[in-house]
Amino acid sequence: MASFPDFVNENEIGKAKFIGELLAPVAPFDQKSGRETWTVAFAPDGSYFAWSQGHRIVRLVPWSKCITNFSMRKEERINGAGPRRLSRQGSEGTLVPGEPREHTIDCGDIVWGLAFGSSVPEKQSRCVNIEWHRFKFGQDQLLLATGLNNGRIKIWDAYTGKLLLNLMDHTDIVRDLTFAPDGSLVLVSASRDKTLRVWDLKDDGNMVKVLRGHQNWVYCSAFSPDSSVLCSVGAGKAVFLWNMDKYTMIRKLEGHHNDVVSCEFSPDGALLATASYDTRVIVWDPHMGTVLLELGHLFPPPSPIFAGGANDRWVRSVAFCHDGQHIASITDDRLVRFWSIDEKSPQAIASLTNGLCCAFSTDGSILAAGSRDGSVHFWSCPRSIASLQHLCRMALRRVLTTQQVYTLSIPQCMQDYLAYRSL
Repeated sequence: MASFPDFVNENEIGKAKFIGELLAPVAPFDQKSGRETWTVAFAPDGSYFAWSQGHRIVRLVPWSKCITNFSMRKEERINGAGPRRLSRQGSEGTLVPGEPREHTIDCGDIVWGLAFGSSVPEKQSRCVNIEWHRFKFGQDQLLLATGLNNGRIKIWDAYTGKLLLNLMDHTDIVRDLTFAPDGSLVLVSASRDKTLRVWDLKDDGNMVKVLRGHQNWVYCSAFSPDSSVLCSVGAGKAVFLWNMDKYTMIRKLEGHHNDVVSCEFSPDGALLATASYDTRVIVWDPHMGTVLLELGHLFPPPSPIFAGGANDRWVRSVAFCHDGQHIASITDDRLVRFWSIDEKSPQAIASLTNGLCCAFSTDGSILAAGSRDGSVHFWSCPRSIASLQHLCRMALRRVLTTQQVYTLSIPQCMQDYLAYRSL
């Protein structure tokens, strides 16, 4: 396990390149409360970007349109113009037939969780009588799930903005949503009612299972890339891993000293990053339940007895880049940090006031971060050419567990590299 450096001079760290921002409209006498962007999401195919811009509103924008608006022409750079901004006005003035359409969706209550899901027809529903269903989700279907303050989950057609399903079993705020990556349209919701609920949208939103084990609010959940394992975190120090074939708990990961608020698997499923109010991001081996790396945001790090109190380095969100090499974190010290899994210190930083959440674009090139004023900010992820070793490691780890790696007839140094023990 990599240890913390004694001191990090953030003046010597590279600055992340700012791309642009999406601004929520501000009405006269608008109150800041209720304007928070609690979640941001990219569609799996890269077609849409969505964010909860506060006051019940979710905004869906074609991602290609965002990129076009953020791209600065050469003469703009020469004239010293800043990054382009995109507001909600004038969104549908010029539409090309067949292109994704921009939508503003009023969800009827404060939106806490967002997730895109796309269907693969070959992935059958668990329900036997699938032919009775109202909806037949095709391969070109894109759904948006929204988790609300009143405990409801609303499912929308992302292309039309039409409401498809209204799921109503939670008894408190639905804090987070995540779709299984395998195209089965299995949805997991995390709620302040201390439960996780599993829904089958191919079965008209039937609730398949309630996962119980958290003693307090559940803040976040994330599927492994093969959809076999679910991680969930919440108000408590433990990280929960669930078997999603049997709906049973695999294990609890112990290591954080305060509430754990965000989690995400690496693209190959070999690593799991979790963010906590204890000022740390921990990178785990989810197969073995061991800590591989700690990314500290406060130096020296607080001892466990003091890590439970309020501080200005609470980590709010963590995201794993799709290159498998970079991690982003959002903290209360008004900074976004980009980390390399091979380094103890941040590779790049950026300024962000009141950041709450973050997510990488589908290709991993851009990070989106939401803030308390309803706006979203975008930065370029530090780029590096992945080594052939790393690409081979990711390819192997998509199909091999850590235990299987150590049964390979190869030198131990190669086993350790494949198992990310060299971090």
